[in-house]
Amino acid sequence: MFIDFHTHGKLAKKLPFSPDYTHWLFREAKESGLDALCLTEHFNTLGFAQVYRYIRDCSDRAGDTLLFDGLRIFPGMETDIAEGGHVLSIGPLDAILELNRRLEPFKEKGKFLPFSRLMDLFEAYPVLVGAGHPFREGGHIPDLPLEELSRFHFLDLNGKDVAQDRERTEILTYTLGQKLGKPVVGGSDTHQAVQYGCIRTEFEKTCATVSSLFEEMRAGRYAIRISDYAGSQVKAAGTLKLALKEIHALGGDYVSVLLGKNAA
Repeated sequence: MFIDFHTHGKLAKKLPFSPDYTHWLFREAKESGLDALCLTEHFNTLGFAQVYRYIRDCSDRAGDTLLFDGLRIFPGMETDIAEGGHVLSIGPLDAILELNRRLEPFKEKGKFLPFSRLMDLFEAYPVLVGAGHPFREGGHIPDLPLEELSRFHFLDLNGKDVAQDRERTEILTYTLGQKLGKPVVGGSDTHQAVQYGCIRTEFEKTCATVSSLFEEMRAGRYAIRISDYAGSQVKAAGTLKLALKEIHALGGDYVSVLLGKNAA
């Protein structure tokens, strides 16, 4: 099973949800060779629940996952913390939606929960919690006390950071993973399909529940695959994102442009 542990279903947090764009993303994910992905949408994205309701209505349930046109989706989200940094969570859809509702008062900058309080909340639910791109500039996850860092279930070897400086990202992330005794898995961090496959994680077996996925992670029955073209993929994806956001800012229909449709 090829899985991407860090993905998004929208072009940007502040843009409206587009079913056509999400369909395009998931179709391209399959065509890129992925069997599954963790949809770690930003917890304060516009229309968070709307995104998941739509995906749920278009999918079949399989364990903790949603099967969307053959693509296995593990629901999740990406949450900002007061210290600076992003925390990934993966779990059953109902748990993710309830957690997101409970985080409603803490979605604005200046109101983010500190890591310890966020973990107190997460630990009451059947979710896996990961350190998202822990060594990206501006984040302070590595500065957290060791007893707090030990509460993570996994670390994200992030495709964007690997593309920018693979050696640094791998050394720092794997060193922290070894120090904590936590698995390191790969996530592309993509908002656009061009970036799928820049990094992915290959498991020996297909998992449909969070518990079975975590069991395989802890047993080390997986390998991270990094594309030889990761740098070009991430650069192209960034350029595409900027162009599509500019189309939207100018009043155009970026989805119609992307998909070659006539704007309404």
